[in-house]
Amino acid sequence: MLAVTIPRRGEFELDHLVLDVNGTLACDGRLIPGVTERLARIRTALDIHLLSADTHGRLDEIARELGVPATRLLASEPEPEQKAAFVRRLNPARVVAIGNGANDVRMLAEAAIGIVVLGPEGLAVDALQAADVVAGTIADALDLLLYPQRLVATLRR
Repeated sequence: MLAVTIPRRGEFELDHLVLDVNGTLACDGRLIPGVTERLARIRTALDIHLLSADTHGRLDEIARELGVPATRLLASEPEPEQKAAFVRRLNPARVVAIGNGANDVRMLAEAAIGIVVLGPEGLAVDALQAADVVAGTIADALDLLLYPQRLVATLRR
């Protein structure tokens, strides 16, 4: 668990990190440098979950490399709802979510803390508006969880 107290926002007891894969953790189906090492450290505090439509067909390989479970979204159902429902099943009050795309908007809004990443594949404006925090890179986003006082400094009111 990752406990964070943010002045005038409240106390957060986070158990889960839900991550979009393509555009967030990976670019063109390849993990962005620094992700593996940071997630290995975060795993000591949070259960990590990968969600992806598997655009590049590498989700299973990425999950194996990271040593975390992955959920492939169904093509027959809207991706944004599948991601939001996943967060709801975990208990949104205990989830931090990271994404970058339009299909991440509902996931980011459902989570206790939503972080968007301006990565090499861009950042959807709707995702930006749904998030609590914007990070310049996935490394910066993951570092917010490794050094939670950074979250406090950004989100306190």
